[in-house]
Parts: sequence; structure tokens; C-alpha cells
Amino acid sequence: MKVILKKDVSNLGRSGEIKTVKDGYARNFLMPRGLVELASGGAMRAWKNSADKRAKRVAAEDDALKDLAKRLGAITLSFSRPVSEEGVMFGSVAKSDIIKNLAAADMEIHKDMIRLPASLKAVGTFEVEIVLKTAITATIKVAVSAQSR
Repeated sequence: MKVILKKDVSNLGRSGEIKTVKDGYARNFLMPRGLVELASGGAMRAWKNSADKRAKRVAAEDDALKDLAKRLGAITLSFSRPVSEEGVMFGSVAKSDIIKNLAAADMEIHKDMIRLPASLKAVGTFEVEIVLKTAITATIKVAVSAQSR
């Protein structure tokens, strides 16, 4: 089934591209989420007519995301967690903690954008990658310190 991507879909393509996907994938996953539309005759004509508008919109979005990436690169998030006498940390720093701190700084990031394989369970400074778009990434520093009792 030929579809036109309305939004970027990881492992499939970028917004505005025409792709051929399996019928079930399109009907059961992509269409209900509003990620694609069926590439019918009218949709194809509209797609061709709106190519310039789409290119300008994508360029503006990319510029905004690059600006956000620069702002994110300058940020160091600090967390304090209780630690036992043996040096074992109670609790961890998860994606949700990072999202809350970034939201406090007026930066809205979705949890799927954060590349953190597991919660941070040690004291130290870590670099966490945030993928804003396929080709636009930012790296933030996360400092985890021992909480004084």
C-alpha cells in the first residue's frame, strides 16, 4: 500500500515522503495514529502542489530544533539522591526526572527522544543524548551527587 507520511516515522521515513508499506501496518498502526494518509490520486496531486510549502515548513522546524539543541547542549542537570555508608545509591535518575527538570527550564522533550538505556544508578556526571529529529541530536550533562543526611 502506498502512503504519504504526515510526520517523521522512525525506521520508515521523513514527513512528506511517499512509501510502500504492508497493508496491515498502514491500517492498524500508521493510519489510526495520524502518521500517514493513503496515496490516492487526489492526495498525490495535493502532495505535489504543496512541495514548496512543505520544504519551507521542514526548514523552519529544523532551524527551531537546532536552536533547541544548542540550548540543551549548554545545560547541566543536577540531581541529589541518598547514598548508604557503603556508597550504594538509593533510587535512580530516570527519563521522567530528566523530563521534569527540562520542563522547569521551558524545554518540552518527549520521553522517546531521550536515549538512556537504563536509569542512572551511580554518583557522577553522565552525558545523555537527546534525539530531537533523525539528524538533530543534543547531549546534556546529568550530574548525580550524594545527598547529605
